[in-house]
Amino acid sequence: MKKYHLTLKSSNVKTGDIPVSTSPKNNCPPTCGMFNNGCYGDNHGINFHWKKVSSGERGLNWSEFIALIQGIAEGSIWRHNQVGDLEGFSDNDEAIDPVKLYDLVEANTGKRGFTYTHKTNLKENHQWIKLANQKGFTINLSGDNLAHADDLYELGIAPVVTILPSDAPKKLTTPKGHTVVTCPQSYTDGLTCKECKLCAVSERTTIIGFPAHGSGYKKVNKVFEIKAV
Repeated sequence: MKKYHLTLKSSNVKTGDIPVSTSPKNNCPPTCGMFNNGCYGDNHGINFHWKKVSSGERGLNWSEFIALIQGIAEGSIWRHNQVGDLEGFSDNDEAIDPVKLYDLVEANTGKRGFTYTHKTNLKENHQWIKLANQKGFTINLSGDNLAHADDLYELGIAPVVTILPSDAPKKLTTPKGHTVVTCPQSYTDGLTCKECKLCAVSERTTIIGFPAHGSGYKKVNKVFEIKAV
C-alpha cells in the first residue's frame, strides 16, 4: 500500500515552518527531465526521508493523509509534494487520478495549498489541473527549460515554473517573450515560501524560475542545456 507523509511544521529552510507533504517516488512520471537525473529528491537529506515514504516504512494511507490536510488551519499556506508528483492510477503513471485530486482540492478548502507537476503531456490531465486551480488548489506546471515553459504557458490552464541554470539572473524572458522571475528565495537571505507565497497564486501570469541547486545541480544544468536545443 502506498504511503504519504505530511510534516505539519517543516524545518526546511526554503519553505519555512509550513506544512509540507511527501509522496512516493513512483508517483513521478519518467518524462520529467530530472527523473533519476539530478532531482532535488536525490539530495542526501531529503532522499533518506523520500526512500522511507516510497518504501511504505513511513507515512499514512491516502484517507489518513487527506484527514491531516483537512486539519490544517484555515488560511494556512502549505506545500504538497516537496518531492513526488500528483497521484496517478499506477506506478510512474503519466495520468492524473481525478478522484484523488478531487480529495486534495476538497481537503484544501479554505487553505492555500500549492504544488507542481510534470504530468503535463496528456490532454486529459489539463482539465483536472485547470479545475483544481479554479477551486483554490494551485498546481504549477513544471518546465525543463524556457522553450518548454513557453509551451506550458500557452496551454492557458495554470501558472508555470521552470528550472534554470545555476547562474541564472534575477529576471529573464522566454523565447516567446514571457517574463521569468527567479525564485526570490534563491537570492534573498531569510526569505521562505511562508513569506513569499508566489507559487500559491493560481492566477499568476509571471513564470517562476528555479536555479539548479543541491548535489545534482550539474545534471540539472545539463537537462536545461539539452532540452533547450
